[in-house]
Amino acid sequence: MHMHSHDHSGHHHHDHAPKLDHLNAAFIWGIVLNSAFVIIEVIAGLISGSLSLLTDAGHNLSDVASLALALLAFKLAKASSNSQYTYGYKRSTIIVSFFNAVILLVAVGFIIYEAVIRFMHPEPVAGGTVAWVALAGIGINGFTAWLFVKDKDTDLNVKGAYLHMAVDAIVSFGVVISGVIIYFTHLVWIDSAVSIIIGIVILTGTWNLLKDSLRLEMDGVPKDIDLKKIKAELMKADGVADIHHMHVWALSTTENALTAHLVVKPEDMAMFDDIKHDLRHRLEHLSISHSTFEPEFSDEKCEQPDC
Repeated sequence: MHMHSHDHSGHHHHDHAPKLDHLNAAFIWGIVLNSAFVIIEVIAGLISGSLSLLTDAGHNLSDVASLALALLAFKLAKASSNSQYTYGYKRSTIIVSFFNAVILLVAVGFIIYEAVIRFMHPEPVAGGTVAWVALAGIGINGFTAWLFVKDKDTDLNVKGAYLHMAVDAIVSFGVVISGVIIYFTHLVWIDSAVSIIIGIVILTGTWNLLKDSLRLEMDGVPKDIDLKKIKAELMKADGVADIHHMHVWALSTTENALTAHLVVKPEDMAMFDDIKHDLRHRLEHLSISHSTFEPEFSDEKCEQPDC
């Protein structure tokens, strides 16, 4: 006997997907402040001849694009489902988190390339101007990172925004140091060296974001989901003889889904709805917000090849 259960209602339902509506203001603040700072850095970089300021401006511009994309993804994720997109546009948040990681990697390539060129052909740099502008960058990036720090572990895009801003604050600190050193020693190669260090710092901060978002793009099991723990919890429920053919994937950067074959004894099949509601309740506390079960009798053989 095979029948599919796709009912997502229950006797009790707790929506454990994080509500991140309050972050709209954080994204808007980040976009406005960083856009203004990009303009300041470009002007100061051109006046002072500082590559580290210009490359940091390019990186900050990529941050503005990333914040804008993340905000757009959050808006799309709220859009209703339709006959063409039955889950709505939730997956846009995964696409954006991956795209943001790629943007960062491209920025790193550009920074390192320009730094190497400048290293071979050094140009005068106004260290004082560099230091003062970068000091302002610490304040702006640090404040923007603080706006996201509380929610950084609830969503990949929020984590991405936090990483962008926190890394930028560290980078700005490095640029301040280089500006001070150049001001007192006139060692202009320091500017290129700092640019290369900036690139390496950004690369290390981006790698995990790229890896996590690519995993979700490929419908891999989200990083914080433990399949053994989920199966062990579901097996505790009354009436469950076995769980197999289990698949877990991300619907968005905040919502996960599960499908599984649910084995019950023939005499317990009448309570299938109650069993299903109990399992959904357990799953919601394990970060699984959507679940679908196919019931099987314990005395029949599963015909799926990977059961």
